[in-house]
Amino acid sequence: MGIFFSFFGSLMIGGIVGFASEKWGFTRNGYLSSIIICLGGVVLFFMARIMFNISFGSPGLDAIAGSAGALILVPTARRRK
Repeated sequence: MGIFFSFFGSLMIGGIVGFASEKWGFTRNGYLSSIIICLGGVVLFFMARIMFNISFGSPGLDAIAGSAGALILVPTARRRK
């Protein structure tokens, strides 16, 4: 039961990070795109935490790290010059 609440709490934190990064001008992907990118990063990092026991501490800190990492990686990989 504890993993259920930590997963959905991590998703909430990831959505907040995506919204805040767009609102404060760190990214220019659009609100929905940034939130979806962050949610994907949170899910991937949460699965890595479960499968490989990789963690920075609490699930909330892992959610922030996963969503920030996804916001850095995904738009730069998609951008063409």
